[in-house]
Amino acid sequence: MTKTIAIPLGGQMGTGIGGVLCRHGATVLTCTEGRSQATKERVEKAGMKDVDWSEIASADIILSIVPPGIALEIAERIAAALPEGASPLFLELNAISPATTIEVCTRAKDAGMRVVDGGIIGGPPQPGKSGPRLYLSGEAAHEALWLNELGVDVQVIEGDIGAASALKLCYGAMNKGETGLMAAMMSAAERNGIGRELHAEMVRSRPAALKMAEGALPKMYPKAYRWVDEMREIAEFLGKDRPEYKLWQGMADLYQALADDYAGSKEQVGSLDVFLARKED
Repeated sequence: MTKTIAIPLGGQMGTGIGGVLCRHGATVLTCTEGRSQATKERVEKAGMKDVDWSEIASADIILSIVPPGIALEIAERIAAALPEGASPLFLELNAISPATTIEVCTRAKDAGMRVVDGGIIGGPPQPGKSGPRLYLSGEAAHEALWLNELGVDVQVIEGDIGAASALKLCYGAMNKGETGLMAAMMSAAERNGIGRELHAEMVRSRPAALKMAEGALPKMYPKAYRWVDEMREIAEFLGKDRPEYKLWQGMADLYQALADDYAGSKEQVGSLDVFLARKED
């Protein structure tokens, strides 16, 4: 029997994964209620079917891939629309702390869903490139391994609900933390009038890091607003009693400032652009 897959909201990552599933013959549902026209067009291009929340809740498997700040709200909305007697497999795939994941999965389980914790590592699928990997944990995780047959890289790890989320946050903290550190110090160099000198030194002693920054930082700006809540989830995951807690709360503030810069002027978002433009050094 063909299973129906639901991916609410039609965000960039969700639509990317949905497109892969559609190309492998799956029926993939989404709900773009209240979303932009660009989102609706992206969903249509991917081959996904735009439906209401009752149909989302009626799917055989639901992949929750949404901004961290609304993960619980989405689970609650699906739970409220769940048909009587339905028991879909619910994959919580958002960048949230294990504690938040347990809260979300408990709400979904109480409504009758079978729950799986998950973390996505890697960017949205792109033609000709390997896609992201979905790490899963929890008693029902093995039930989702058939997604491998539909072009999605899925791997089950040992551990209960929370294990996959912890893996995602540890990886994301290192990855986005490095990006944030580069953005902060390159901007600081420009503000203090030594941007040219720092750029030249990186050309001399850290060319690989400079190349990474030149590729990653321009792509970061449009996504910075989505990383704010993720940094806060990382801080919660680390714990308020840990010295690194303040570091990741500060990283959330940094990404909020970067997002505000981008929203204020999409053509010139600040001194970081000046640093990255120093190709002559």
